[in-house]
Amino acid sequence: MRRFGQYSTVGIAVFVVCVLAGFQATVFTRHGVYAIIGLLAGAYFFFAIKVVNQWERVAVLRFGHYRGLRGPGVFLIVPIVDTLSRYVDQRTRLATVNAESTLTRDTVPVDVDAIVFWLVWNAEKSILEVEDFVQAITLSAHTALRESIGRHQLAQMITDRESLGAELQKILDAKTTAWGITVQSVEIRDVRIPLGLQNAMSQQAQAERERQARVILGEAEVQVSAQFAQASEAYAANPVALHLRAMNMLYEAIRDKGSTVIVPSSAVETMGLGGMLAMTSMGKQP
Repeated sequence: MRRFGQYSTVGIAVFVVCVLAGFQATVFTRHGVYAIIGLLAGAYFFFAIKVVNQWERVAVLRFGHYRGLRGPGVFLIVPIVDTLSRYVDQRTRLATVNAESTLTRDTVPVDVDAIVFWLVWNAEKSILEVEDFVQAITLSAHTALRESIGRHQLAQMITDRESLGAELQKILDAKTTAWGITVQSVEIRDVRIPLGLQNAMSQQAQAERERQARVILGEAEVQVSAQFAQASEAYAANPVALHLRAMNMLYEAIRDKGSTVIVPSSAVETMGLGGMLAMTSMGKQP
């Protein structure tokens, strides 16, 4: 149902109907009193009929005293005697807050944007306990955000936004419960740091990755050397195995790469490579 300021479309429609009915009665009876009655009745209903939407509540004050909440739907008030408070929207609402150039615990200036989701669960308290609860929520969230930033280090804010949001939600909810308002959640949208600090952090991360790569390479060298030491012990105890390994390496090099390999004659006699080379040559003949 639409409202024009404090006046509803229902009140406007009833006003028009009363005025038309009064003029119609005047035409038939030729007495002007009916037109006056219709005009007065229409004016009364125009100011008396109020409409509250399903998600809204409004407080009625009679001579300044609280008389109760109204809504949703149509209700009547006594014009001049009764006044209405602002209409309270009880749907989930959001407030956007930001903290610019706020120092973290490790003295780093950051810009933080957050969204606060809240709703009015007790319209009576929100009307009677605080003058402007929307502004109160926004300012409280802004102050709490700055305080929370000062208690956290930069790394915590970047990597653990959920904890920061949960902490803000707890702080705000404890403050707004007395106003009939509950803070459902707080989400940290963005944490911005100076460009120079971003470059320094990027260089630090790159250096850390290089350090880890060197550590992994060193550990691999240690493992390989340990394997070589173990193999050398096995070959020392069994020279035939060493010869077979050398013959296999030479055979693989000749077969795969097709290159010429020059070996000393002493190696041929020691490892018996003569027969091996002959077999390789015979294998390459068509």
